[in-house]
Amino acid sequence: MTALKPIVRNAGEGDKRSFAGGGLHLWKLLAEDTGGALFLFEDTMARDKTTPLHLHPEAHELTYVIDGEIEVEADGVRQRVRTGGLSFVPKGIPHAFIVVSAEARLIGLQTPGAVGQPFYRGASDPATADNADTLDLARLQATAADNPRAITILGPPPFSSASTH
Repeated sequence: MTALKPIVRNAGEGDKRSFAGGGLHLWKLLAEDTGGALFLFEDTMARDKTTPLHLHPEAHELTYVIDGEIEVEADGVRQRVRTGGLSFVPKGIPHAFIVVSAEARLIGLQTPGAVGQPFYRGASDPATADNADTLDLARLQATAADNPRAITILGPPPFSSASTH
């Protein structure tokens, strides 16, 4: 096994990728950087960006809100998470979120990283001006089907526009 090395990445540094589920990821740590222990990315999204109801069979997920506000539904309970707040969803728990502010910047972290990273990386492309905020649900679903240890999509988002604004 290769020895891990210290890493410093400052603001704006990292691998910029357009995610098929919507949003712009700035990958700060890859699973390869951490010996598979975790991955971490910054995610910038516009109002109403939402995720389908899903779960991660083998990974815990932490979402930290750098700026903005999201609404999270986890295990049937809905709560707002504002700037400086976080949500932690253990593996196997159904969850989803929606951006309720004009824009939100989040940190997404999963552990173990080696399990979930193939889904996120497989459902994204290097960011360009043309694909910076592209939603491709068919690609998202296909990539999820190819990575069943990473994610199980359970259904559509549990949010209606009337409940979030």
